[in-house]
Amino acid sequence: MEERHTLTAQPGETARLDRFVSDRLELSRTRVQRLLADGRITLHGRRPRKSEVVQPGDVIEVEVPTVQAVDIVAEDLPIEIVHEDDHLLVINKAAGMVVHPAPGHRSGTLVNALLWHVPNIEGVGGRARPGIVHRLDRDTSGLLVVAKTDAAHRDLSEAIKARRVKRFYLAAAWGHLAESPVVVEAPIGRDPRDRKRMAIVDDGRNATTRFEVRERWLRADLLHVALKTGRTHQIRVHLEHVGHPVIGDATYGLGWERGLGGPTRRWVDELARRMKRQFLHAAELRFRHPATREEMSFESSLPPDLARIAEWARSE
Repeated sequence: MEERHTLTAQPGETARLDRFVSDRLELSRTRVQRLLADGRITLHGRRPRKSEVVQPGDVIEVEVPTVQAVDIVAEDLPIEIVHEDDHLLVINKAAGMVVHPAPGHRSGTLVNALLWHVPNIEGVGGRARPGIVHRLDRDTSGLLVVAKTDAAHRDLSEAIKARRVKRFYLAAAWGHLAESPVVVEAPIGRDPRDRKRMAIVDDGRNATTRFEVRERWLRADLLHVALKTGRTHQIRVHLEHVGHPVIGDATYGLGWERGLGGPTRRWVDELARRMKRQFLHAAELRFRHPATREEMSFESSLPPDLARIAEWARSE
């Protein structure tokens, strides 16, 4: 089985073909490029190159094979539900929990737990990721909203795409920002040298993050972070880009603290030793309820592991 889509570029729409299809159908660029290689995307009836630029009026036909989702087993796992009604849940996710099953993580995920606690969520928004409208990295703690109905899933997904869902984080970063607040605008895509990482790349997707210093520690800052877009690893990549990676980030900040020498080196080494995961927490979530249209707002304080780190950093 497959889905067939006919996409017509509108006035003012000009973009690389792979980016255009990726944005329109919310598919990864990797999957779009695979569809191109398989001849499942045509431009005016012919097979195009991925680098071709779509112009207004161009017609693109796309065949998307149906992905056969694996069976997901409900598991009685502890999760913190901070709000629940007939349409949605708001979860305070613990660090270390993967949001949905993927290769290497078929069990123990938030989705496995949701299927146990809310059995009728199965199939909402698709079988592979029932209820999920946005994600947090495995080692990021904090708030995320989950849909309980297809209507809520569609509404929340559109709200996130339109940037109407407001997400704010607390992050600790090495060094000190030269100014505060600072807005980073830099496109993010797969790192061409390592496909498991994201990076700042010229043909990446637009990404904007606002950083503001909340506390200035000896050789690090506690930052309030506002996501303007929601790219994979966005906060971590943008902080690495400006030279202040997230403390404890094994992918984008490993060993960065070695450059912080001088009389504060002992403090730096001790902070790095105390960190057992990346210092990143989804602290605030605001959105309009998909059914009642009520403005919803939730806050989550730093979990105990990060709160202890912050208290130590302040005291020193």
